Amino acid sequence: MSEFKNKVVIVTGAGGGLGKSHALEFAARGAKVVVNDLGGSGDGTGASDMADQVVDEIKENGGIAIANKASVSDKAGAKSVVDDAVAEFGTVDILVNNAGILRDKTFKKLPLEDWDIVMDVHLNGSAYVTHAAWPIMMENHYGRIVFTSSTSGIYGNFGQSNYGAAKMGMLGLMNVLAIEGRQRNINVNVLAPAAATRLINTIPGRNLDLDNPDPMSHPKLVTPAVLLMCAEDGPTGKVIQAGNGRFSTAAIFNNEEMQFGADVSYEDLLAKKDQLLDMSNAQEGWSWRKKRMAEIAAEKGES
Repeated sequence: MSEFKNKVVIVTGAGGGLGKSHALEFAARGAKVVVNDLGGSGDGTGASDMADQVVDEIKENGGIAIANKASVSDKAGAKSVVDDAVAEFGTVDILVNNAGILRDKTFKKLPLEDWDIVMDVHLNGSAYVTHAAWPIMMENHYGRIVFTSSTSGIYGNFGQSNYGAAKMGMLGLMNVLAIEGRQRNINVNVLAPAAATRLINTIPGRNLDLDNPDPMSHPKLVTPAVLLMCAEDGPTGKVIQAGNGRFSTAAIFNNEEMQFGADVSYEDLLAKKDQLLDMSNAQEGWSWRKKRMAEIAAEKGES
């Protein structure tokens, strides 16, 4: 029997692309799925019944699902996603924050309205839905949460300042919630996917044939990473990159600190510039941080 049997799973932005793939796979494994999608276009305008269509497909295949067509960028709408899950299925076990839009322009040409709406859908929307689900997971001593980031945030990408900033914000939110949720068996991770979806076609110069996509760029090749992060023995606090049949883990690294006295100057630091920027012996950030916090505590005589 699948470990996801009877788990209550919310997938936002599940009307198509990655979210649809995640929702279908969870449902095929016996989960009860809330398919959230406003049904708007790739830039966030309009609305449709995309969520209903995915629910119909799940039911036709013998699965269990309901639709929610609220916008996650609206606080009340985001809460309604969780409220619907509880009203229909009694709880929330797994939350996959996937909803997103694109408004790509160079920063010089970017209207601040396009900054706001991308931040609202990606970062705020993910926080709003998670905030509604969090107390339930804390009380249940169980939860699995995935935030959908992007290499555009982790590494940067031309013309995507709003998107990249929102996607990198996912890592900061995940880092904190992974710490806060650890004692309550709530695992929180970040996905950085790559797949052929309708959002990609909103990028100038892209014109993918989504009706006949390259099999290696299909969204379903990303979904195994989501299931792994949501598994009973899944990780927490990790960034997993997935797409085109390839999977990897990304992490932040720190090099060794250089110790100066209270009279340190710019010239002192400049003289050690090469050492400061040398990452050849760096350690993964979380390990480095725990080690440094222990050293600080020891210096203060704390246990």
